[in-house]
Amino acid sequence: MSKTIVIDPVTRIEGHAKISVYLDDAGEVSDARFHVVEFRGFEKFCEGRPMFEMAGITARICGICPVSHLLASAKTGDKILAVQVPIAGEKLRRMMNLAQLTQSHALSFFHLSSPDFLLGWDSDPATRNVFGLIANDPELARGGIRLRQFGQTVIERLGARKIHAAWAVPGGVRSPLTAESVAWINDRLPESKATTQNAIRLFKQLLDHHFTDEVAAFGLFPSLFMSLVAADGTWEHYDGHLRFIDSNGTIVADGLREDDYQDFIGEAVENWSYLKFPYYKPLGYPDGIYRVGPLARLNTCDRMGTPAADQELIEFRHRAGGRIANSSFFYHYARLIEILACLERIERLANDPDVLSPRVRADAGINNLEGIGVSEAPRGTLFHHYQVNENGLIQTVNLIIATGQNNLAMNKTVTQIAQHYIHGEEIPEGWLNRVEAGIRAYDPCLSCSTHALGQMPLHVQLIRRDGSVAKDVYRN
Repeated sequence: MSKTIVIDPVTRIEGHAKISVYLDDAGEVSDARFHVVEFRGFEKFCEGRPMFEMAGITARICGICPVSHLLASAKTGDKILAVQVPIAGEKLRRMMNLAQLTQSHALSFFHLSSPDFLLGWDSDPATRNVFGLIANDPELARGGIRLRQFGQTVIERLGARKIHAAWAVPGGVRSPLTAESVAWINDRLPESKATTQNAIRLFKQLLDHHFTDEVAAFGLFPSLFMSLVAADGTWEHYDGHLRFIDSNGTIVADGLREDDYQDFIGEAVENWSYLKFPYYKPLGYPDGIYRVGPLARLNTCDRMGTPAADQELIEFRHRAGGRIANSSFFYHYARLIEILACLERIERLANDPDVLSPRVRADAGINNLEGIGVSEAPRGTLFHHYQVNENGLIQTVNLIIATGQNNLAMNKTVTQIAQHYIHGEEIPEGWLNRVEAGIRAYDPCLSCSTHALGQMPLHVQLIRRDGSVAKDVYRN
C-alpha cells in the first residue's frame, strides 16, 4: 500500500515549508514535493501606494535580503522617473549589494549549512546547528560570524541601518560613504578575505574526501541557468543583461533585457504550493526548468573579473568536470567564491574617490507609467515590475523572486535525494536531514524568519492511501 512521508516544517531555511515524500507499494519513492505553505500577498497590498514608497515597503518583504528588494525597487523607480543615476550613486548601490551578498552567503554557509558538513548528516539534531559548530570549531564559527558582521556593517555605514535601510531611492541614494567608513572597510578586509579563503580550502578538502554521494544525488540533473552578465560576459550582480546557458555550456539566449522578461519567463501555478513556478517560455512548462543564484551566476559568466575569484573559478570548473557545474551541491562552493569576488570588488570601490562624491541622486517626477528593474539577490535574479498612474500611485505589481525561479529545481532535487536514500518505511534521522539539506543548498528565502538557532522541530508522518496515519515521528 502506498504511503506519504511529510516533513513539516523544513528546518534551517528562511521561512516555513514542508516536504511530502510519496512511497509506492514496494516502499520506493515515486515522487516528492516541496510545499511552500506561506501566503503573504505583498503584490496586492502595494496597490495604491505611492511609487516613491515602494523601495522602503518592499525591503520589508524579508529581513534576510532587504537590500535586494531595496535595490530592485529603486532601479524600477529609475525607469519610471526616466533618470540616469549619477555615477557615485550607482557605485554606492553596487557596494551595498556586494555587502548584501557577502553577509547573506556567510549566513547560509557558516550558520545554516556547515553544521551538516562538519558535524555530520547523522549527528544529533539538537546540536547540529550553529551552537554545535561553535563547540566543535570555535575559530571557524567566529570567522563566519565576523564575516557576516563585516557585510552587515558595510550596509549600515552606507544606509544607517543593517536591516531595512531607507537609503536607495528612485534616482540614486540618499548619502555618500564617509572617509571614516572607507578606513573601517580597509581595516577589516584582510580578515574577511582570510576567513573566506580558509572556508574555500576547507570545502575543497571535504569535496576531496567526503562528498561523492552528495555531489551525485543533491540535484545533479540537466537544466538551464540564468543570471545577469556584463557586456563582455564578466560576472555581474547589478547591471548588464540576462543570459541563459544550458547544462552543456551552450548559450541558449543572450543580451536579454529585463524589460522583455515576459517574453521569455512564464509563471505556472500548482494547487499544492503558494510559490509560483517560473519557467523558460520557449521550452514550455515544466521542460523550461532553470536555476538561478550563485551556481547559475558562476555557470553563465565567462570570468569573475577579480584576480583571486578568477583563479577559484578555474578550479571550480575543473572540480565540476567542465564548463558547467550541474550538481546543486556546488551552490555551497559557488557562494564562497562569490564572497571572495564581493570582497575584492568592495576593496576597489572603497578606494574609488567617486564613493565620497555628494552627487548621488537625480531628481525627477513621473515620466513613465511602467518600470521593470532587475538585480542579483544572494539567491538569484530578482525582478520588480510596477505600473503607476499619472500621480505615481501603484496600479499593479509583479515580483519574480529568486527562490520561486528555483522552485522546479528544488522539487526535482528533493525527489532525486529521496529516491537515492529512502527505501522502505523506516525514517532514519540522517536521510531526513539529507532531504532537507537538498533544499538548503538553494538557500531558499520564504519569509522574514529563519530557523538557524536552537531547537529544530520536525514532524514526519507516514500516511496511508486512505488518509489514516501509519506512523508519527517528532524531532524537538
